[in-house]
Amino acid sequence: MSIHEVFMPALSSTMTEGKIVSWVKSPGDKVEKGETVVVVESDKADMDVETFYEGFLAHIIVPAGETAPIGAAIAYVVETEAEIETAKAMAGGGSAVAEPIPVSAPVAVAAAATVATPAPASQNGSNHREDRLVASPRARKLAKELRVDLNSLKGSGPYGRIVAEDVETAVGKVQQPPTPAITPSQPTPPLPPSAPPAPTKPATAPIPVVTSAAPGQVVPLTTLQNAVVRNMVTSLSVPTFHVGYVITTDGLNKLYKQIKSKGVTMTALLAKAVAVTLQKHPLLNASYSDQGIVHHANINIAVAVAMDDGGLITPVLQKADQADIYSLSRHWRSLVEKARAKQLQPEEYNTGTFTLSNLGMFGVDTFDAILPPGQGSILAIAASHPQVVATADGLFGVRQQMKVNITCDHRIIYGAHAAAFLQDLAQLIETNPQSLTL
Repeated sequence: MSIHEVFMPALSSTMTEGKIVSWVKSPGDKVEKGETVVVVESDKADMDVETFYEGFLAHIIVPAGETAPIGAAIAYVVETEAEIETAKAMAGGGSAVAEPIPVSAPVAVAAAATVATPAPASQNGSNHREDRLVASPRARKLAKELRVDLNSLKGSGPYGRIVAEDVETAVGKVQQPPTPAITPSQPTPPLPPSAPPAPTKPATAPIPVVTSAAPGQVVPLTTLQNAVVRNMVTSLSVPTFHVGYVITTDGLNKLYKQIKSKGVTMTALLAKAVAVTLQKHPLLNASYSDQGIVHHANINIAVAVAMDDGGLITPVLQKADQADIYSLSRHWRSLVEKARAKQLQPEEYNTGTFTLSNLGMFGVDTFDAILPPGQGSILAIAASHPQVVATADGLFGVRQQMKVNITCDHRIIYGAHAAAFLQDLAQLIETNPQSLTL
């Protein structure tokens, strides 16, 4: 008898338990090597969990919506259909097993790709070829809704996996609903009226959506919000200090208007300016450890993004100082879309060495940011407003200015270091913003 246990995987170093978002396979379904069987919610993303073994999903121990400790068994997989009933008896319908039956080595699982939203489990006994394709649950759901043949698609995800974007790209090539074939000799029949297309959801939401709750109701924190809570509590143990600076942004705003049509975002411009300045101030890109100061090999700029369902996440622009502004902007847009859809891979949100928190789009005048764990600095960026200032020739003029505040780990960074960094950042933005396009 070959009965394998599927264990709850650790998808991040901070996880102590995982939540089952959805089971892609149902009891009795065939399971093939490399196929997604379950979607598990980690701290900041929903992750597909695959099996490296072939067989049948015999019994689900932890249903969708429930949690289990890391390493706990969440399902049984058997090699033959004949063993399904034996596995069910072993599980006792979910109750404790009176007499343990020998179980072989656990099924190896790995988080290989993320999904945007939970996908419904497949139908019992389904043997369509789509179930054997390497595709995310979200892609399968979209393909069914949009009547796209997954067999005709080439996956752009890891290891050739078909992801939701592949289905969406193919929509323009698929007729929906299908129209009857028409020979040249036949007149073209009028097309039946169709429902107006659904409005396209914007890639980013300008204001986070807050779920309303009845007065007096207690709303449990999401997994992402709990992760933020843990990080913030950890941050309270770090001695920090704050330094503020006023930066004139007329030149930067002019540059942004010139290249905005090419897809450049202000976030990318600010990230690029910070990254270039960090080249001259590597200590601001470092972090503290018990062994000493950790000088990171790359300048990875993390940018805080508010999630629609609560909490925040920090997608990372890796090696931001080395990328051109156009590539950086395209990459940032992609990261934001993936963050909103909970599709970020761990290395896309946990590798930051310096963080930006930008509330300028809300018109905020000034604010302080809390230092993220494992980093030495975070820069809070407020809105740019017109201000009356004294010019160099002794007259008055109106200039666009923004206030920035940097929070630093005082164990490794001192006031003079932070002030020098802000001074050079201001000089770059005020006198030579065009260099950001080189």
